[in-house]
Amino acid sequence: MRKVILLVEDNPSDEKLTLRAFRKLDASSEFVVARDGAEALEYLEGTGRYAPGPQPLPALVLLDLKLPRIDGLEVLRRIRTNERTRKLPVVILTGSNEGEDRARSYSFGATAYVRKPVNFNEFIESADALWQLYQLLNRPQAPEEQCPS
Repeated sequence: MRKVILLVEDNPSDEKLTLRAFRKLDASSEFVVARDGAEALEYLEGTGRYAPGPQPLPALVLLDLKLPRIDGLEVLRRIRTNERTRKLPVVILTGSNEGEDRARSYSFGATAYVRKPVNFNEFIESADALWQLYQLLNRPQAPEEQCPS
């Protein structure tokens, strides 16, 4: 089964850049794009256009902060308060360099906070670092690494 990555991005240029960078690193994943916070929550909760039920959980959520309808922080808050989605890796991928945005993202449970680089080569480097982090977070544990029950 192919991994799904949910990209929540309202800017068409940033969407294309993100998809291009991540597909270069991982051509095997399927990307679902939500263009606002409400659509992202519909996907995760299986409502609206994604009814009658939840879609497969994504392996990774790439979430912009500045979104129409429902902003990224509210999406993150709702992801973390939903039993089904609360453990999803969520990377804030934003143009914001505001310290308050970063602090609030982590306080709401962001896995990582990455400022969108302006050129493609820097973006590829950031995407590669994110992909390595994702793979580290999602590698199966060896039996000797597992905590006793």
